[in-house]
Amino acid sequence: QKRQESLSKEVIDIAWQAQLRLCRRYQRLMKRGKHYNLVVTAIAREMIAYIWAISREVVLSPVNPAKRLSRVPA
Repeated sequence: QKRQESLSKEVIDIAWQAQLRLCRRYQRLMKRGKHYNLVVTAIAREMIAYIWAISREVVLSPVNPAKRLSRVPA
């Protein structure tokens, strides 16, 4: 809950929808006897779509390079 306090409602809704769908799909594929690696790969591919959807919702503010935690050049 602490991590979600600063997030928008849209992002939280997308994340919860992903959680429910991916858990349900994982269980369904495992019960059908699919190989573990195939199931994990299928879930990961679908998770990428949810990450993309969240990235479309979030508008990042410009970062001041002097105040970045990492000093690695971008």
